[in-house]
Amino acid sequence: MKVLIPHLGHRAGTVLLAALVLAGCASYSGIEPQARALAPAAAGVPAGDAQPAAAAVPVQWWRGFGDPALDALVDRALHDHPNLQVAQARLQRATAAAGLADAAGGLQVNGSFDATRQRYTENGMVPKPMAGSMATTATLQLGASWELDFFGRHAAALHAALGAERAAAADVEAARVLLSANVARGYFQLGRLIEQREVAARSLAQRQELLGLISQRVRAGLDTNVELRQGEGAVPETRAQLEALDEQITLARNALAALTAQPPAALAGLHPRLQAASLMPLPQELPADLLGRRADVEAARWRVEAATRDVASAKAQFYPNINLAAFVGLSSIGLDRLLESGSQQYGVGPAIRLPIFDSGRLRAGLRGKTADLDAAVGSYNAAVLDAVHDVADQLASARSVLRQQREQQAAAAAAESAYDLALQRYRAGLGSYLTVLSAETHVLAQRRQSTDLKARALDTQVGLMRALGGGYAAESASAAPLAAAQR
Repeated sequence: MKVLIPHLGHRAGTVLLAALVLAGCASYSGIEPQARALAPAAAGVPAGDAQPAAAAVPVQWWRGFGDPALDALVDRALHDHPNLQVAQARLQRATAAAGLADAAGGLQVNGSFDATRQRYTENGMVPKPMAGSMATTATLQLGASWELDFFGRHAAALHAALGAERAAAADVEAARVLLSANVARGYFQLGRLIEQREVAARSLAQRQELLGLISQRVRAGLDTNVELRQGEGAVPETRAQLEALDEQITLARNALAALTAQPPAALAGLHPRLQAASLMPLPQELPADLLGRRADVEAARWRVEAATRDVASAKAQFYPNINLAAFVGLSSIGLDRLLESGSQQYGVGPAIRLPIFDSGRLRAGLRGKTADLDAAVGSYNAAVLDAVHDVADQLASARSVLRQQREQQAAAAAAESAYDLALQRYRAGLGSYLTVLSAETHVLAQRRQSTDLKARALDTQVGLMRALGGGYAAESASAAPLAAAQR
């Protein structure tokens, strides 16, 4: 409902305006959000004064591995990958939406010009000599309007749009962190497969050498054809393992090429070396500022703020909307008279729109915005729990892998020594070929486990860098909406 305030006495106008305002205030009672934001301490994040914050992860954390080839791949991925371009486009769209929300609360000025050639009816309200004649009517006008944001509707809408923009910016950073982590993990996975193939190639050479020794012993009558057939079967078995590893290496290179926006054959000559990669020191506990380091948690927090402001904007719809409008221009019958002083027209006045009969629509809209806020708070709580769980898992795995590596090194040394002794005894005719095969099986298993553990140690380091935020640092901002959601 739109109400134009006529010229009344001061007292009468004030009374009428107050009555209209009170009549127009629809009620939103009983519509409140139900979800409550999870306190960081409840999720397992220590309080800021409980322990000193761990050292921040560098923005280019992958350079800590000391591998220039990895650095080049990550840099290329962050520059060229389409997923980042999509995230950037979403950020630009959110920025444009914030600009629209900002413009909606400002002064709106527009100009217009129209000219109409028409014949006036002889039987209408237009008197002679205009009746029955052809004439041109023209209007040149400049208008302006400004909505007085007494109840904060435009301010809330602007803050909601800014929250959505900051959430989109955090999403871009989260995509960067995830992409760089995936490139590093793919790189070390390729290194693991290549080193596994080298182990298999050494095993093939070893088995071919052993087959030659068996053949000599069979010709000398020291071994039977049973040992010869066993030795012959071991060679194609190892070749099959090599072929399977070659397939996995090709697929790993193709996946890494896709992550770095290159054709599949571009990385054919890439041979990562796990031994060359340096391990980074591990934090001892969860950092107190963990949530501020995670772009996904920060994006969820900004979405809570945006949803909170949307609810405030929806509540402001229940109050009167007051506009000031003005116009000035020229209007005439006949273009030749348009610019004469007598063609001037102007006006100014307020307009009030009152939500009297549409409270059902307003309450439904508010319920929808409140449900959006509950969903945003739930998403934030899930992001907090996932972040804490992620870091705890990566820390536990990284520490466990280091302990496993120490034990495996001792087991590998014992297996190599046992194999050397078994081979010496077999050559001297003091042991059986089955003993050599058993010792060799243990050696090969330890070599494969050594490579797997090296790759896993690097992989868990990558996972830990990602879980700790990957170098992201949250913007300082008011946490008032989130605090309100926690009550």
